[in-house]
Amino acid sequence: MNNVKDIDLNLLVYLDVLLRERNVTKAAAQLNITQPAMSNGLKRLRTLLNDPILVRTSEGMLPTAAALRMQEPVRQILYSVEEMVQPAREFDPATSDRVFRIMASDYAASTLMPQLLASLKQQAPAVTLDIMTPSDISFHDVENGKVDLAINRFEKLPQSFHQKELWKDDFSCLMRSDHQLLNDYSLENYLKAEHVWVSKTGFGVGVGMDPHDVQKLGWVDGALARLGHKREIRVFTRNYHVAMHLARQGLIATVPSRAARLYGDDPEFVVKPPPFAIPALDLAMIWTPLLHHDTGHRWFRQLITDTATRPVI
Repeated sequence: MNNVKDIDLNLLVYLDVLLRERNVTKAAAQLNITQPAMSNGLKRLRTLLNDPILVRTSEGMLPTAAALRMQEPVRQILYSVEEMVQPAREFDPATSDRVFRIMASDYAASTLMPQLLASLKQQAPAVTLDIMTPSDISFHDVENGKVDLAINRFEKLPQSFHQKELWKDDFSCLMRSDHQLLNDYSLENYLKAEHVWVSKTGFGVGVGMDPHDVQKLGWVDGALARLGHKREIRVFTRNYHVAMHLARQGLIATVPSRAARLYGDDPEFVVKPPPFAIPALDLAMIWTPLLHHDTGHRWFRQLITDTATRPVI
């Protein structure tokens, strides 16, 4: 770059959004400016950095190697500026009417939110929760602070995100109390039975499942594949409650134990440990550096952490 005093900070904002969206029109919409204004910003960036930044290919606009090297440093600069200029706000949970927006899978929502709501009633009775599904948002929404927190199982995360593990959970098999598998509960008979598959990790709209693509089937089927086995999956779903309701139809739902225990008192069901070892899953909470020092956000994160670490009854 040339002399720092000659750099327009807006250009760094433009560069950040262009590298994330890789599309001038989408970047303009993200910043609520016109496409010509964004095109002009890209032109100024190319002159300032002596680099094309984005080049047109058969796969669309792609960033240059130099632009990719700048992406993370630029993001960190913008985070630092945002934190510096953000006014400090006191937070009183007893009087606050703040809305906290959380992305949570139905597994996380059903196992964590009831206890969290009970804590909120005691400590912050006017605080509201807006719970969204993984398909409702993107990493960009969390990164830009449009969503306060995301709670789920995450395979990959942007390096800039803060994260905290809330708990580890093992797996259980949920089935009808009159299921024939209970007559001889063995791995061999488990494999002969019919199953419902359920999983939803990360963000965005899911794609159709291929029953033969074991690598994408997740924890349960990965554990079976390592043993040289494969189960008979009759239904694929992204909703844990749907999977557990389908167990009423005779399918076996092998799900995280905290979810299975939601139905543990129902006499129609039996909850048993799987007849083979499955690695535990991690439930994590992630958030953007933009909200890391916000006093209300810090209080809310601690409340969730305290709730998650309580003994399971």
